[in-house]
Amino acid sequence: MHHPPKRTNPIQTHRMVQEAPVDAGDFADWLAQTLRGLHTGAPAPVPCGDCRGCCSSGYFIPLTPADSAAAMAIPAPLLSPAPGMPPGYQVLGRTAQGACPMLEHNNCGIYPARPQACRAYDCRVFAAAGMAAGTDSFSRINARVRAWRFSYGSHHALAAHQAVQAAARFMQEKASAFPGGRVPRRPDELALLALKVHPVFLRADLPTLADSAIAAAVIACSRDFDAGLGASEA
Repeated sequence: MHHPPKRTNPIQTHRMVQEAPVDAGDFADWLAQTLRGLHTGAPAPVPCGDCRGCCSSGYFIPLTPADSAAAMAIPAPLLSPAPGMPPGYQVLGRTAQGACPMLEHNNCGIYPARPQACRAYDCRVFAAAGMAAGTDSFSRINARVRAWRFSYGSHHALAAHQAVQAAARFMQEKASAFPGGRVPRRPDELALLALKVHPVFLRADLPTLADSAIAAAVIACSRDFDAGLGASEA
């Protein structure tokens, strides 16, 4: 007998790797710190433990002129000028296996001098948004994404998490409601935008709004956040 294919969880990939649950911290505290970090550049500390998913998932690591310590620590042949960027902006490539070439014996060989992009990377954004970091090449990150478990010190914190997930779902499922269907395609950009605009999905009148009105509110909320007018905490 033919059976229809089973539906998969949105943060599942073809290569299923499962980790034991990992404490992601209090959601309200994490959200407030992450939103502040988007303005200040001071990211929330990430309890990576022994996970090296982001170091082995095929990322090209950008270096800005402010990453001078990293640029000096990385062998020059491994760096290339960043396409389309001014002088001083560089890119660290990856090995044939998709790992960062500075990963040595499963540890960062330049950890004290690592680029800001590495310091700021926090895969909890995907757990917050209820989505995967990518497809097969991101299996190690997605395993950690599935393992993260936030705690909630209040009903408000739980509601904020649900609003972030609702924002991500809306942008994925209702892209046509946005002018030109323009919504972020990269999972990291979409997840971060969901954090910024989650207040829209806490509105009491949300069920009465048309999709186009919700999309307009998302755009306005994003612009306000980027202008420094948005919510800085859950």
